[in-house]
Amino acid sequence: MIMNKDTAKKTAESLLQIKAIKLQPNDPFTWASGWKSPIYCDNRTTLSFPKIRTYLRQELAKIVLDKYGKPDVIAGVATGAIAIGVLVAEELGVPFIYVRPEAKKHGRQNQVEGFLESGSNVVVIEDLISTGKSSLNAVKALKKENVTVKGMIAIFTYGFVVADENFEKAKVELTTLSNYDALLEQANDTNYISEKDLDTLQDWRTNPSEWNQ
Repeated sequence: MIMNKDTAKKTAESLLQIKAIKLQPNDPFTWASGWKSPIYCDNRTTLSFPKIRTYLRQELAKIVLDKYGKPDVIAGVATGAIAIGVLVAEELGVPFIYVRPEAKKHGRQNQVEGFLESGSNVVVIEDLISTGKSSLNAVKALKKENVTVKGMIAIFTYGFVVADENFEKAKVELTTLSNYDALLEQANDTNYISEKDLDTLQDWRTNPSEWNQ
């Protein structure tokens, strides 16, 4: 779910403006999964733009407080959400940790990096949700540390049905600043895309794994 429609559209506008999100219906990207996609999102680009970075930090922190109160710890999902997670933790004045995709093969063999006290209330920050698999893997790792994961807050989600199903099955509440519907609405309202492009982008989201030009 998104917390606020105005925030969703403003976030989408910012991501398009700095090309953190690129829309190329006629020249699709190939994701690591092999999927062909008319959209590519890299929210790490936001870190290079102080005003947008500040806006995201403040809005994410506001959602944390509104939904869960002040948590004991903010956790970022490596690697994309480490920096934005630190910024949110700093805004809230709370400790920060991050979660690796898997435990290190050397040293202390940590998957969760940082000081995490048993019984802590944790809110997870993520930059982008696709299927939700890697994000929920981080939640699983945190729960092994005997903490309470209050929920996850992300900058953007593609809104795939499979992601909704995965979060529901895992019983993890997901809130995002913006989503695919808000993005398309903003892009259409500002003539960033044509009606034909809009149809293509909507068609892709219904069956992304099998979509092609």
